[in-house]
Amino acid sequence: MEAVEMLVRLRLRPGIGRVANAALHVLGVDFPASVRVGPGLALPHGAVGLVVHEDTVIGANVKIYQGVTIGRSDTHLTGARADGGRVVVEDDVVIGAGAVVLFRSGSTTTIGRGAVVGANAVVLRSVPPGEIWAGNPARPTRRTGPSS
Repeated sequence: MEAVEMLVRLRLRPGIGRVANAALHVLGVDFPASVRVGPGLALPHGAVGLVVHEDTVIGANVKIYQGVTIGRSDTHLTGARADGGRVVVEDDVVIGAGAVVLFRSGSTTTIGRGAVVGANAVVLRSVPPGEIWAGNPARPTRRTGPSS
């Protein structure tokens, strides 16, 4: 387990949680304690520049590379609802370096089980399980698995 992954786990522990959160910020990682994370989270390359919205849910065995942003797409709109909505990253997902996964207030964007989000992709809607999405805006390119 890399140091950043250990700090993400420690951010929930009483006493040391504040220290772990401060260390994450020093390392350029914004990963709030309210983010629910399943076992097996991998953050290769120290996840430098990772920003995760506070209501995000991350499943088991997820790999998130550096420079990823998971958050709201409509914070700039006047009168946009500030409540509700989130991103759900299901099990066995890979999110490539520099990718952006966004949700609108009041809605949920889901990255389905076994999906891959390519490097620098901008995801604006849910990704079905087992698909590879790339581009800006992200679109399906093919299915994951042995027949790909």
